[in-house]
Amino acid sequence: MKQSLKSQRSRELILAAGLRCFSQNGYKATSMKDIARGADISIGRVYHHFDNKLQVFTELLDNYWRRLEDPELPLNQLILKSNFPNDIPALAEAIRDIVVSNRESIMLIYIDVIEFQGTHIQRFYHNMAANFKNAFGDHFDRLRREGALHEDADPLFAVMMCFRFLFQYYLVETSFGVENHFGIESEEVGGKVSQLLLHGLLDPSRKPHGVGEEPSC
Repeated sequence: MKQSLKSQRSRELILAAGLRCFSQNGYKATSMKDIARGADISIGRVYHHFDNKLQVFTELLDNYWRRLEDPELPLNQLILKSNFPNDIPALAEAIRDIVVSNRESIMLIYIDVIEFQGTHIQRFYHNMAANFKNAFGDHFDRLRREGALHEDADPLFAVMMCFRFLFQYYLVETSFGVENHFGIESEEVGGKVSQLLLHGLLDPSRKPHGVGEEPSC
């Protein structure tokens, strides 16, 4: 094996071991020796690639963000097509796949919040609204020009709320191990969210008792 390939393989083993150690034990409870042991390589080789465990931790988080930004990711392909809110069930399925396949990486976010007060993930959430606006702004402008949106609707808020809810729902299901915690099958969630956003909660032809009434003296 060429030296460059061997070095790359060692780095991959270190990152894989670091991901297991951090996601299972947390940051402070993980040492470079633990990572070396998990990778089945010498501690010296670990230090050859990383100066300290913080570098391992931050690279693992960066790798997760890069996976989320991959243009070929099915979720990003759906975003590119800009068919919200009609594609909510498909978005739900794509988000569930991300959460299931990145469970250990997502645990690093919780660790960052608990042990670093969210220092490493703040940049992602700071830019969230701008990123969604860049992705969906033209689509929502078109819907508004076509008169498809309710005059008081905030579609940007709706799409961000939808994404955050779906990620959180599937996090509870996979990371916390609580399936069907809304009392419905996982596959039904996207349809329920779609129905609520597209059609609302109240029947517009009827006025429920107490809604919109002036308070009595």
